Amino acid sequence: MTGKKEPDDGRYAYEGLDRLLHEKARLGILTSLAARADGILFTDLKGLCNLTDGNLSRHLTVLQEAGLVDIHKGYRGRRPQTLCRLTDAGRKRYLDYIAVLESVLADAVAAARLTRKARRVLPEGFSPA
Repeated sequence: MTGKKEPDDGRYAYEGLDRLLHEKARLGILTSLAARADGILFTDLKGLCNLTDGNLSRHLTVLQEAGLVDIHKGYRGRRPQTLCRLTDAGRKRYLDYIAVLESVLADAVAAARLTRKARRVLPEGFSPA
């Protein structure tokens, strides 16, 4: 190895996999919100994502602090309600993240196809332990 970067160096690093969005519950929240531009009530979002009140509240706080989600508190009749919506920045960041996920899937499919076609032969000079 010469220390020179090969063209494929870092090919599978997937720098765009944003840790904030990649967490399972937050990904579910963002996907739910992305599907409904007008927003989702907290109780409906809780059911869609199968989260407890406290867990959903904590994840929404993280997303709100990052500028990805807006939280609107109000009333319907005498009942308090919380409406959750993606911000414009949140929608863009989510779509960028999905584009990276699509590239991960495309790479995985391509690798699986190559593996099926290739013979499973050990490289020359390689001896198993």
